[in-house]
Amino acid sequence: MPVERIHTLVIGGGQAGLTMSHRLKQRGIDHLVLERHRIAERWRSERWDGLMFQFPNWSVRLPEFPFPHHDPDAFSDTADIIKFIEDYAAFVDPPIRCGVEVTKLRSRDGGFVAETSDGTIEADNVVVATGPYQRGLVPDLLRGHPVFQVHAAHYRNPEQLPPGAVLVVGAGASGAQIAEELLRAGRRVTLSVGRHRRLPRRYRGRDLFWWLAEMGIDQTPVEQRGASALGPVISGAYGGRTIDFRRFAADGMTLVGHLNAARDSVLQIAPGLAQNLAEGDLVYTTFLTMVDDFVQRRGLDLPGDPDARSTLPDPPCVTAPLQRLDLAASGISAVIWATGYGLDFGWIDLPVLDERGEPKHHHGISEVSGLYFLGLQWLSKMKSSFLSGVGDDAADLADHIAARR
Repeated sequence: MPVERIHTLVIGGGQAGLTMSHRLKQRGIDHLVLERHRIAERWRSERWDGLMFQFPNWSVRLPEFPFPHHDPDAFSDTADIIKFIEDYAAFVDPPIRCGVEVTKLRSRDGGFVAETSDGTIEADNVVVATGPYQRGLVPDLLRGHPVFQVHAAHYRNPEQLPPGAVLVVGAGASGAQIAEELLRAGRRVTLSVGRHRRLPRRYRGRDLFWWLAEMGIDQTPVEQRGASALGPVISGAYGGRTIDFRRFAADGMTLVGHLNAARDSVLQIAPGLAQNLAEGDLVYTTFLTMVDDFVQRRGLDLPGDPDARSTLPDPPCVTAPLQRLDLAASGISAVIWATGYGLDFGWIDLPVLDERGEPKHHHGISEVSGLYFLGLQWLSKMKSSFLSGVGDDAADLADHIAARR
């Protein structure tokens, strides 16, 4: 089979890959996009049925392509986001091949060779646009245990789970929304809460993302990123409400701390649940104070919101936290691991990954000339992985590729 040659190869057909194709077409750069499954595959197969997008409709956009909606302040479901990306693909009309997987990427004579499930492709430039959610991370705590277990990427709905109580491990955005969904479905839910960053859904009449944009926080460069890699605990479910773990407990959910060991069906729970909640509260109140100071400095005519600072008392599960959790004795029949994602770049046979397997790059430009990354969290700034932010990074990379010509 003859070797195909292309100027620029884009790997990944989600929003990042499509946006990259759009920017390359604008600059007249010959390219090819490869997608191993379908366009927007992770939106199709790695989201649960009841997921609501965390961004309000007014903030959703891709380059030259706004999101159609009837209510700017509402939150859309997965089906609407998939259709939006499909419509964007029709708008961009990229040179894309679906069902083609890149199994290895290596260098040759100053360029690159991609071995794929459909043959070999040589390219002068490669943009890896496979996204940040490539591999669900599951601790080994219950490996081999007969209890039903599923990562959040493969959770679909409460009916998927066997009858009984449910343990949700991880209180980030996904874990919090899934736990609330299960509680509303009538399940007894235990939620393991570790360190987290809690932020308001709305404050003083504006959505969180309005404040991030208005105050320029979403433009924070990666060089000024804080040490914490935790994402904000926010939700677009049920009209979009601020996540309050004490409210969850008042509604019947049991909160426990971080899980640190297991023996048979008994999980050992680390101390510090109250401290985790207090630290989350500190992030929350600090943000409210930042907004208040900004409003005062700018003289903005926006209503106060004193209720946002009200706090429920710590529930008994916090004041007298569990130190161990016996799954069998608690009637827990299912465990959902909302424990995050890792990158999977093992197919890249080039010296561009660090000891953790993460790409070494500066704003998406790797240390190997002609190799780029797009769509990763904090690629160049906070909003790099937002639908509304990926276009800026793609434009910068397209300019860099054009300059190499």
